Amino acid sequence: MNLKIGFSPCPNDTFIFDALINRRIATGDFEFTPVIADVEQLNEMSFESQLDITKVSFHTYAYISGSYSILSSGCALGFGNGPLVISRKRIYPDELTQCKIAIPGKYTTANLLFSIAYPEAGNKRDYLFSDIEQAILEGEVDAGVIIHENRFTYKDKGLQKITDLGEYWEEKTKSPVPLGCIAVKRSLPGEVRIAAGRLMKDSVLYALENPAASSGFVMKYASEMEPEVLRKHIELYVNEFTVELGSEGRNAIQKLFEVAFERKIIPALPEQYL
Repeated sequence: MNLKIGFSPCPNDTFIFDALINRRIATGDFEFTPVIADVEQLNEMSFESQLDITKVSFHTYAYISGSYSILSSGCALGFGNGPLVISRKRIYPDELTQCKIAIPGKYTTANLLFSIAYPEAGNKRDYLFSDIEQAILEGEVDAGVIIHENRFTYKDKGLQKITDLGEYWEEKTKSPVPLGCIAVKRSLPGEVRIAAGRLMKDSVLYALENPAASSGFVMKYASEMEPEVLRKHIELYVNEFTVELGSEGRNAIQKLFEVAFERKIIPALPEQYL
C-alpha cells in the first residue's frame, strides 16, 4: 500500500522521517511517497485532505480534526521552544497593537499563540517563515513572529526579542507548548492508521538511536544551515514528546484548544479528537 506523506524540510522533520522514507526500518507492505513543503503549505493541503499522513500545525488541526486524527509519535511539543516576537528597534509589548506584524502563516500555531497573547494586534501579514527576518530589516513590517532555526540567528542580524511566546504560554498554563503534530486520515482503515502510528514511532526511535544515519537526508534540505544551528534545532524540537505524547502532552494539547476556543479563535472540536 502506498501512502502519500507530508513533512517540512526543517531538520527536526527530516531527522524523524528519514528512517521511514529511506526504509532504514521495516515498513512491511507499506511504501511512502514524500511530499516535502513548508508547514503552512502542508496546513493548506490538509484542508483538502490531499495527504494520507502529514505534519500540520496544532492550530490547523483544530479545523481538520473531523478528517484526521493525531498520531501519538512525531509531535513537536516541549518547553523552551516556542515562537518569538522580534523587531529591529525597541518595541514594547503593549505597542504591538499598532504595528505591522509578519507571521509565518495564518494557520500556524505561532499565529495562534500570538493571537492569544495579543488579541488586539490585527495588522498581520503572511510570510514564508525564512523571509520574516529580512522583512523586518527592510522595514516592510515592524515586527515578526519567528519559528524554527530563526530563533538561533535573529540576534546575529541585529534583531531583538520583544516576547517569547513559549515562555508566555508556559507561565500561563504550566504546560509544554504544542507546536505541530503528525496527522493521519480517519478515512484510512483502522489497521492502516495503527500501523502508521507504530512506524512513526519506530522511525523516531531509530533516528534518536542512530543520529548519524539521517545526516545526509537532513543536510540535503538544510545545506545552507550552520552545523551548530542544525544540531541545536534538532535537539530543541525532538524530545520525549516526539517519541510519545503521553498524558502530559495530551493535556497540553487540550489546554491549547480550550484557551483558543474560549478566545473565539478556533471552532469547537469533537469530543474524540485525541
